[in-house]
Amino acid sequence: MMVDTDEETAAAVTEGQIDQMEHPLSSVEMAEEAQDVSATEDTKKQPEESQPPPSATIYLPDGETTLPLFKMKRYLVLRPGTLNQAFADITKLVDVPTDGNILGVWLLAEVDHWNNEKERLVIVTEQSLLVFKYDFLMFNCEQLQRIPLHFVDRISHGNFSFPKAAVLKREGDGVRVFWDRQREPTFTTRWNPFATDMPFITFTIHPVQALCSAYSSLCDLVAFRDMVHEAAQKASSAKPVPGRANGVLVLSQPVHIDAYVGLMSSFGNGNRLGYSMARGNIGY
Repeated sequence: MMVDTDEETAAAVTEGQIDQMEHPLSSVEMAEEAQDVSATEDTKKQPEESQPPPSATIYLPDGETTLPLFKMKRYLVLRPGTLNQAFADITKLVDVPTDGNILGVWLLAEVDHWNNEKERLVIVTEQSLLVFKYDFLMFNCEQLQRIPLHFVDRISHGNFSFPKAAVLKREGDGVRVFWDRQREPTFTTRWNPFATDMPFITFTIHPVQALCSAYSSLCDLVAFRDMVHEAAQKASSAKPVPGRANGVLVLSQPVHIDAYVGLMSSFGNGNRLGYSMARGNIGY
């Protein structure tokens, strides 16, 4: 029995030596090959979610540039949720016993007597015309002007006009609301760029109307004029002003701005300084 065992052991050793001669791989190479096989099996076992996603490249359609998108992003009012928050803030300032119910909300631009353009939120109620200066960056109402509608006597609309010798020019239409027919601006008021006691207020369309179609109804100047006229007529009938004929006149005529050079307005309007905008590292 011992002889048979020794012979079997010798035969196994001889076969192992023959296998090593047929596959001359070192132990290191065999270990590396085993690691590669193990790594491949582990990769196959990983779920698909752990695999890194392929890189995605976004291409703009032919003829489309990023310039309109850049202009849209600069106006803070176009940021998602900004306008809704602004409306929620200014509607809290409506005094229902004094102003009545809200009829409409508008996004417009005010043009002062020196041709300076300023971003405004406007609310038309049953008894008042509320004009808000709102900071869309800090979500804060900085100024509120309340105009009783029963005092409104005229509404004019048309192209903007300037004196013949004026250098200033302005495209587009405007709507001007008058509330004191008997009082004309004094010489000092007309030549004071910071005067706030003018007996009228002038509006024009907001620039975002041309950039985003979703804001067309909020910036519709004609619909705004019609709503103010209708509300003023009802308020005047319900609360007539003594010594003044009832009724609100609607005049189709040029909206005149008595300014000549206006270097400040030209610089401000050209750079949209009257709007809440993203201005690089400076901000609004």
